Amino acid sequence: MIKSMNIAWWVQRWAELHPEKPAIIFEEQTITYDDLYKREERTSCWLQSMGIEKGDRVAVMLNNCPEFIDLMLACSRMGAVFVPINFRITALELDYFIKNCRPRLFIHGDDFSSEVNSLNLDSYFPPIVLACVGEGKCKSKGIDFGTQTKKFDGQKVFLTESLAPSDPEESQVIMYTSGTTGQPKGAVLSHRKTFFNCLNADIFFELHSSDIMLIFLPLFHSGGLFIQAAPIFYKGATIVLHRKFEPIRIYKDIEKYCVTKFLGVPTAFRELLKVDPEKRADISSLKVCAGGGEKLTDNLIEKCRDAGLAFRQIMGQTETSILLWASEDDPLKHPGTVGRAVFHAEVSILDEQGELAKPGEIGEIVVRGSIMMKEYWQDPVKTKQTIKNEYLHTGDLARMDEDGFFYLAGRAGDMYISGGENVYPAEVEKVLKTHPDIEDAAVVGVFDEKWGETGHAFVIKKPGASLKENVVTNYCQGKLAKYKWPQKVTFKKEFPRTSLGKVKKISMTEV
Repeated sequence: MIKSMNIAWWVQRWAELHPEKPAIIFEEQTITYDDLYKREERTSCWLQSMGIEKGDRVAVMLNNCPEFIDLMLACSRMGAVFVPINFRITALELDYFIKNCRPRLFIHGDDFSSEVNSLNLDSYFPPIVLACVGEGKCKSKGIDFGTQTKKFDGQKVFLTESLAPSDPEESQVIMYTSGTTGQPKGAVLSHRKTFFNCLNADIFFELHSSDIMLIFLPLFHSGGLFIQAAPIFYKGATIVLHRKFEPIRIYKDIEKYCVTKFLGVPTAFRELLKVDPEKRADISSLKVCAGGGEKLTDNLIEKCRDAGLAFRQIMGQTETSILLWASEDDPLKHPGTVGRAVFHAEVSILDEQGELAKPGEIGEIVVRGSIMMKEYWQDPVKTKQTIKNEYLHTGDLARMDEDGFFYLAGRAGDMYISGGENVYPAEVEKVLKTHPDIEDAAVVGVFDEKWGETGHAFVIKKPGASLKENVVTNYCQGKLAKYKWPQKVTFKKEFPRTSLGKVKKISMTEV
């Protein structure tokens, strides 16, 4: 069985070395490393009692909470594949995820019972066991996670070579990312990838076992799970876990717990800056503040620095986690840069001929090495389109200077990022085109002061149709997560197109 590259074994080892050290602080509850290891053990025993075996998928849709971490650790220990699901999605989107990954077990928070109940999971095949995390009686048909797992307090899980991970390349997590063709893709991530991502984060954050990391980013995302939580457990440090983003509480907890490390998306930093100075707390304990997930402006960087939130920048994607990083001073010395390559990866730029681009030439960012995903779950076509000649193609266009600093030039696709969430216009367009009065639709990301970017939908009505902007937007209800809804709608008689008939989105606002 692998140990050095398995996050579950890290927790066990730290429980042996410093059992009373706080691992998680959540809503005034302190969970030590000894506590966390015991929770991991009982959850693993419960999974085995439910018939979960190595390679089985275990899907989880939870708010940030200790149970999320318990399940991730238990799956890693047993060799089951952990599938975190975005709780912001609609029932329609959830149906796709469940049918795509085909989990043996699905654990959800009681808050999401209505969405889960609407799916009629009893009719799914193969059968899915449903469990619920909540206080009191759950509103879904699932068994109660808390009651069931407590039955295994003090028990040890039975593991053998065939009942636990035995190779670092074995799958640990399937994390879904939106698809350019309108369907989300499940990035299959190995134990080795998680380990080397932790090594990169260790260097970037300058981690130490005495560090305290505040996490409000959702754990179903790479940022919360792989860039913050996993590296902290690797170092035996402490997490202050927030269920959701609350600016004033963040300030208070930074002071209360002497938080030393922090990561957020630019949208969060904008909201933190809006808090009146007299309502902010002492944040002098912060040693490293990091930002990523969407475009950063010089103005935001300066305002954060003035407020004591001078941050380092990261850039990455679900398929790789951190790819590029920049220090606090790099944007000042190299204006516009998104950083240099992380230590444990080969990050390059290829031109249109597939050759390494020269300094200053624009090409596509590619990566190879131990931080790459294995594949897209059950999608060999998209896997081959993304991983070619050992390189993972990110779809991001950039140039690199002679010092190795990268500068974004755009995207090979037209994805935009709204409040830290990836939005692929193809997915939104697919929904809009099902409206009986819409002939065609095209969506582009546009700047938004609060969210970084939001969707602008351009719509061609069918002949004789009478359509209002709010009707187009509201049509997305129940079909798309709200952050994917276009915030602005413009009606057009025609779209600018290439000689091949493709919509020229770059010219859209000029029509």
